[in-house]
Amino acid sequence: MKKIIITLKYMVASLLIALSFAGCVAGQPAADDSTTAAIEAQDITENPDARDKDSQPDAQSENGLPRAIQTGNPVSLADIPAYDGTSYIQLENNMPDFTEEEKKSTEAFERYSDLDSLGRCGQAYANICPELQPTEERGTIGNVRPSGWHTVKYNDLIDGNYLYNRCHLIAYCLAGENANEKNLITGTRYLNVDGMLPFEEKVDAYVKETGNHVLYRVTPIFEGDNLVASGVEMEGWSVEDEGAGICFYVYCYNVQPGIGINYADGTSWESEIQEQTPNSELMGDNKNETAQTYILNTNTKKIHRPTCSSVSQMKEKNKQTYEGTVEELENMGYTPCKKCNP
Repeated sequence: MKKIIITLKYMVASLLIALSFAGCVAGQPAADDSTTAAIEAQDITENPDARDKDSQPDAQSENGLPRAIQTGNPVSLADIPAYDGTSYIQLENNMPDFTEEEKKSTEAFERYSDLDSLGRCGQAYANICPELQPTEERGTIGNVRPSGWHTVKYNDLIDGNYLYNRCHLIAYCLAGENANEKNLITGTRYLNVDGMLPFEEKVDAYVKETGNHVLYRVTPIFEGDNLVASGVEMEGWSVEDEGAGICFYVYCYNVQPGIGINYADGTSWESEIQEQTPNSELMGDNKNETAQTYILNTNTKKIHRPTCSSVSQMKEKNKQTYEGTVEELENMGYTPCKKCNP
């Protein structure tokens, strides 16, 4: 009988301890949504076990990306036409590459890729909403030196004189990130102001006006081991109204008119960026040749020879074989690839 009483006492005591512990946990003040989002972002960037299998760090991908959270299907540089004076181009009919499930998400989050072995940023992805947006002025970011960074001025050639800005992948006005090295790349003033800013301001104004969510993904695109990105891919989609308010998929060029840039290390020089060479010069005597086989990129409207290295990097849905002449293709709005028709 004594043993039974003692056993019951231990059971009651254990139950009381367990209830006490549960009460302490339940009684802790709940984190607000922004704190939760920050913790989730920290898990993604600092805790390898918190990432999906597909987002584990690996070697540079065939898209020219260092590696990233890597959702979506980032563009290949082979599909991007040479800069011709326009700060950005539309991709895939301006329709972002979010999944149908993602397009319905109203969960606040922000995720940043770890830097790769060269110190380069990867993809940044967030669901922009009022909970993420800052409520105070931006802090200093001058202590961050992104890959390829140089402090260089070209007085009277560039607005603000400085060639490079520390460009936020996800703008401060959208997610409140200050000196986050995983969110800052070496970008030209032109990329920052003429390329990215109009889309950042559009999303910022939309969220403030509606309180809705906007899926927002920015992917820096690097060629090979270059330390400076050739450009950035930007995607946006407003969730509650199914893209009626915000819907874009663009590539912004990391160039600066009037300045030449060595993307391998970020060095630069004063040199007018050349316009694309006329098509007749690119193709030489081939322009009026007899019919031949060409591979077309129906997205970028580029003509490639079948042996061009860009063909193997092309998305299958954009690839088309054509038997005919370059002149015929030019009349259809296509232009020759510079790589295989120097």
